[in-house]
Amino acid sequence: MDGLSDLVREYGTWIYILLFAYCMLKSGSLPLFAGYAAQTQALDLSLVLAVTFAGGYLGDEARFSIARRYGDAWLTRWPFAEKAYAAAKILVAKYGWAYIFLYRYPKGMRTIGALPVGLGSMSWAKFTVLNAASAIVWTACLVLAGFIFGAQIEEAVETGWGFASIVLLAAMLLLSVFAWWRINRIAVRIPEIGEQSN
Repeated sequence: MDGLSDLVREYGTWIYILLFAYCMLKSGSLPLFAGYAAQTQALDLSLVLAVTFAGGYLGDEARFSIARRYGDAWLTRWPFAEKAYAAAKILVAKYGWAYIFLYRYPKGMRTIGALPVGLGSMSWAKFTVLNAASAIVWTACLVLAGFIFGAQIEEAVETGWGFASIVLLAAMLLLSVFAWWRINRIAVRIPEIGEQSN
C-alpha cells in the first residue's frame, strides 16, 4: 500500500483515468485494489465508485454499439475472440437478459460480453438499463469488497496468515477454472444437439 500511495501522490488524476480505461476494457481486480486504496484514504471512495461504474457501463455500451453497427464479420481476424464469442452467443441463448449480469465475472468474457447482445434483437433501451444495473452490482461488489475487506486481508498476511491468503487464491483459481469449464462445455454441447436435429 505504501507503493500505491506514492503512485497516487505522484500521478494524482491519472490514477482515476487509468482505472476508467481499465474498467472499460476488462473486469479484473484493479477496482478491488482501488477500493482498498480508498479505505486507506489514498484515493477518494466516491470517485473510485463513479469511475469504476462509468468505465464498466460505457465500455459495454461501446461494444454493444459496435456489434449493432458492424456485425460480427470482423471477429474472424482474431481466432481467440471468435471462440469466446461463440461461447457468449450460446450463453445469451441459454440465459437471456440474465446473461448481462453474468458475463462481467468470468475471466475473458467481459471483453466480448456485450457483442452477442448487440447482434441480437434486444433494443438498446432495454440493454442500457440492464447494463447500468449490472455495472452498479459489479462496481459495488469489487470496490466495496476492497474497501471493507482489504485491510483485514493485509493485516492477516502481515501477522502470519500468509497460508490463508494462498488457500483463498487457490479457491478463486479453482472457481475460475470451473466457470470456464462450464462455459466451454455448454459451447461444445449445444452445437452437437443442433447437428443431431438436422
